[in-house]
Amino acid sequence: MSVKQHIPWQVRIAVKLVLARLPLDYEVFKKAGFFNLGEMESPDYALAVCRQHFGAANLCGRTDFTALELGPGDSLVSALIARAYGARRTYLVDVGPFASKNLGPYRTLAGRLRELGLRPPDVEVCSTFADLQAACGMQYLTEGLVSLRSIPTGSVDFVWSHAVLAHVRLEELLPTLVELRRIQRPGGVGSHYTGFGDVLGGGLNDLRFSERVWESPFMANSGFYTNRVQYQELMRFFEIAGFGPEIIRLSRRTTLPIPRRKMSAPFAELPEEDLRVCGLQVLLR
Repeated sequence: MSVKQHIPWQVRIAVKLVLARLPLDYEVFKKAGFFNLGEMESPDYALAVCRQHFGAANLCGRTDFTALELGPGDSLVSALIARAYGARRTYLVDVGPFASKNLGPYRTLAGRLRELGLRPPDVEVCSTFADLQAACGMQYLTEGLVSLRSIPTGSVDFVWSHAVLAHVRLEELLPTLVELRRIQRPGGVGSHYTGFGDVLGGGLNDLRFSERVWESPFMANSGFYTNRVQYQELMRFFEIAGFGPEIIRLSRRTTLPIPRRKMSAPFAELPEEDLRVCGLQVLLR
């Protein structure tokens, strides 16, 4: 068990509330281990995640498709993997320019892909990030919902995200899903994995707070935000957006990690089966 897991959730929130107000950029916090937008800079991890979604969408053998990853976080290596799988273009959409432009992980990953019998672009000849973007056919967009709205209707064959939907601001979640539906081509598919729970230790401590407090900019911009949309409501959002969700994998807690009496309304009134869902992978058509 790591040292972080021994730190009470109250202390984690207090520390992040303070750190988020310091005049330092994301890279400084990341190196110090306080904030981390995923592990996609690890080639093996990135490959495992992409294969999970590409395999679920049955893209093996397809060529010349357009892909979109929502929330790439620290790294854009998924564009390289998508290219090796046959994508001609990949959009990577985030709410800020968080991704590293270090070419090293891309070169390492390209070698790993070749070992697996795939044919990634030759990134060894790339000397700049612009060269890499051209080689991978990637377009990196960093204005969140505004960026999604700039993508042509029905132009994307494959949309995917990994541990991202829970972090979309509550007021933007349904509009984001509506945009993903708009840009997804008829016959296209989306593959999404999301968790249900806080990022303070995997429990439900985020449900202790009232909506007024939790959704305030002070809390929401401090590095531990989740929109707190639970399983049944998320499924309803998918349907409102125009998708037919197909559940691939559903994970459940054996017991609730906090008692209902400590949850804020309306979470305390939700069915236990809903609150026990802690992970979901779903295909959206």
